[in-house]
Amino acid sequence: MTDEKWILFDIGGVLEVVDDDTWQEQWWGRWRDRSSLDRAEFDARVAAADLPPIDVTDGQAGVFWQRLAAALDLDADQATAIRTDFWDAYCGTANTELVEYARSLRGRARTAILSNSADGAREEEEGRFGFAAVFDPICYSHEQGVNKPDPRAYLLALGRLGAAPEDVFFIDDHAESLVGAAGVGIRGILHRDNAETIAAIESFLSGGTTAGSERGA
Repeated sequence: MTDEKWILFDIGGVLEVVDDDTWQEQWWGRWRDRSSLDRAEFDARVAAADLPPIDVTDGQAGVFWQRLAAALDLDADQATAIRTDFWDAYCGTANTELVEYARSLRGRARTAILSNSADGAREEEEGRFGFAAVFDPICYSHEQGVNKPDPRAYLLALGRLGAAPEDVFFIDDHAESLVGAAGVGIRGILHRDNAETIAAIESFLSGGTTAGSERGA
């Protein structure tokens, strides 16, 4: 391990402007409304489709979308539309200010990503936002096989960073993810706005305590 400082970012709700707590239910709701099925029948068909858990498995996206389309009797155009709508909702828009700040850290700290994800996220987010030019490594749950706040998610990320926990500062928009990070010795901040997060990162890099803004520390 080296003594380099690392800034480790979540994606949804941090590097992307999207409400992680609502977008998925809103997406399902739109497609319930567009179908000819009542809610009970729609939900029953989805439950019976045996969809693979694409948040912790890699290479299963094709099976997921095929089974969902079959369960909801979607034609080819509808199958494309539901998938496109999913990724538009999932990705939101770039938090350009925070991404550019991360880019500006080059030479002062290394930057990486640890994110709960869905199979296909790497391709979708890279195509939209070009994260790989700023963050390395990018640790996705569907590739690692485990979601935050499971301690294994952070330990796998630390292994890829080659970093000690005390040299890593983590930014996430969910308190439980900060608690999980703290459980393996990683400090961090609950992201609420860019100015507070940037100030906390600067404090970490200068050896400070982030003025009480840390969560799960």
